[in-house]
Amino acid sequence: MLNILEINDFSAPELDIYARRTEAQLINKDNPEAGLFIAESPKVISRALDAGYIPVSALVEKHQIKENEETRQILERFEGIDVPIFTAEFEVLTKLAGFKLTRGMLCALKRQPLMDYQNMCEGKDRIVILENVMNPTNVGAIFRSAAALNMDAVFLTPGCSDPLYRRASRVSMGTVFQIPWTFFDKKKINWKENGIDLLHRLGFQTAAMALSENSVNIDDERLLAEEKLAVILGTEGDGLAMRTIASCDYTVCIPMSHGVDSLNVAAASAVAFWQLGNNKRK
Repeated sequence: MLNILEINDFSAPELDIYARRTEAQLINKDNPEAGLFIAESPKVISRALDAGYIPVSALVEKHQIKENEETRQILERFEGIDVPIFTAEFEVLTKLAGFKLTRGMLCALKRQPLMDYQNMCEGKDRIVILENVMNPTNVGAIFRSAAALNMDAVFLTPGCSDPLYRRASRVSMGTVFQIPWTFFDKKKINWKENGIDLLHRLGFQTAAMALSENSVNIDDERLLAEEKLAVILGTEGDGLAMRTIASCDYTVCIPMSHGVDSLNVAAASAVAFWQLGNNKRK
């Protein structure tokens, strides 16, 4: 049996987790073991469940339970487990910011402990490093490209937006649950001072995506020939730190036309992963 509970009032405390708690409150940095995140839409929720994330509750537009096959398939996975499924009419749920983008379903899930970066590197030969990419839409789009275009893992510096933010996971179409990722722990690793040295010690050659007089084109044969390569992308606008660029083995540019000097970081990532991903070496 499903534990379905109907809600008629937007102020009901059962909606707090979806309507009135911020992303920062959900993360719960003081007690990360109790951290949560919200997944939006049946596809994203399904991929989170496939990856082993444990649901805490779900929120579903009332008519979706009967009329949406994709939603019903998700709810079937809650059979036999005591997970409350809150349901309400569309008029109640439209008071939730952005609800129309959720395809009628939200799910709160427990976060998992972050993997250790060294363990994540084992067996990987094409990895992505995001340096202070702060826009969750860009983070989500980069993950989608990384998963689709044969990158093995994504590493984020502490200044990056969290991949489990609602917008990031939604834009990624749930691929944040399909490709391994972790944050560099700032208590253990000073990315600014020795991040590139760390990658070198792990056996990776490093490619900074940046504009420079010393740049090589993205189709340079030396890049494609590297056995283990870390592709490093920087924040929106300012790009990579000069220290990062100077420490990398390659500075890589994407040739442009019509006087365009650069691409948005998400668009640039797709081009880079297509050219440098593992599929190019098979």
